[in-house]
Amino acid sequence: MQKQLVLVLILLVSTVFAAQILKRTKDKTTSKLIKDHGYPAEDHRIETEDGNVLQAFRIPYSHKLQNQNKTRPIVLLQHGLMSSSDIWVLSGPDNALAYLLADSGFDVWIGNNRGNEYSLELKEPSWNFSWHEIGLYDISAMIDYALKTNGQGQKSIHYVGHSQGTTVFFTLMSLRPEYNQKIKTSHMLSPVAIMKNTKNECVVSAANFYTADGMLTSFNRDTKFLNIFRSKSNTFNERCVFLMDCYNMDKKLHSEHANKTAIKEADKISADGSWNQVLHYLFNHKSGYFRQFDYDSKKNLEVYKSKQPPEYPVEKITSEVHLWYVDNDDLVDPVDVLALADRLPNKVLHHIQEPIFGHADYTIHNDIRKYVNDPVINIMHKYELDKEK
Repeated sequence: MQKQLVLVLILLVSTVFAAQILKRTKDKTTSKLIKDHGYPAEDHRIETEDGNVLQAFRIPYSHKLQNQNKTRPIVLLQHGLMSSSDIWVLSGPDNALAYLLADSGFDVWIGNNRGNEYSLELKEPSWNFSWHEIGLYDISAMIDYALKTNGQGQKSIHYVGHSQGTTVFFTLMSLRPEYNQKIKTSHMLSPVAIMKNTKNECVVSAANFYTADGMLTSFNRDTKFLNIFRSKSNTFNERCVFLMDCYNMDKKLHSEHANKTAIKEADKISADGSWNQVLHYLFNHKSGYFRQFDYDSKKNLEVYKSKQPPEYPVEKITSEVHLWYVDNDDLVDPVDVLALADRLPNKVLHHIQEPIFGHADYTIHNDIRKYVNDPVINIMHKYELDKEK
């Protein structure tokens, strides 16, 4: 019986490995995907303050508008956890936000955070970062680089983030509040900060296993995240929990109204990153607070002068923050969104009235243009028109 169980586990592990290999088989970068639709595309190499190198992609103008000699407001799009710039173009020219923005007259920048498939030129120790460093250093570097490279003397940008792309925005704007002056409007698609009421089975289950002082955490901290079967832990019990609750978690986050072609392409995005990014979310869910990385009680005293990490002072985020949320998102509960909103001094709430809409649908839902993209672009246009008056 025990031998049969081991064989079953080996088979399951092998299946996941094979799926991961197939998942990463793709022959087109973000810029190639953009060029395939006739749009101009640029690749940019951006160095951060702490010595890491990021790759960003740009649609500088619209080939339909031929507006390369006109003023084009800057927009930065930032992907979610274990994703990449690809996600913003997979729905095609008629629906994907990157193309719609370009055709609306914007200078579109599509970012990649450190450690993902496009930004692997890492400073040692390579995987010793969470989304804290991504917010503090990566997002600030991309904002400054886009403003400088645009060449039109612009002082601020529009920002759109999905999932972790919202978390890193909150991180930067609360800890380096001077960057609020560089934001015109920001759009948080499924804003992840407070996670107290998260209902996702994977997150809830994993948070019970991973604690800041736990041995399982020590095995994975500061290492590359691929999947649970590639962790340094040899404890099959923990792996089985993840197998039940986390296998194909990304597919569970899509609704039945997600674009099937876009999902197929999204599955090819290499889910690279640091385990610390995942751990940071798990610790925040467990604590119920939006706070900095929880090392362990001893190191917390060294780093923070406190046994517990400090909360992010989101009250310092003075830029215009639009919070887009739905009821059927098991990672981001409306109660947590409203709790965050209560602390933000300059926010606008957008409750999307679509019952069949999941966490991942913000970029690949069949009606994403209706529910998110057109409304977001209209807000940006209104800002630009009001500024001209």
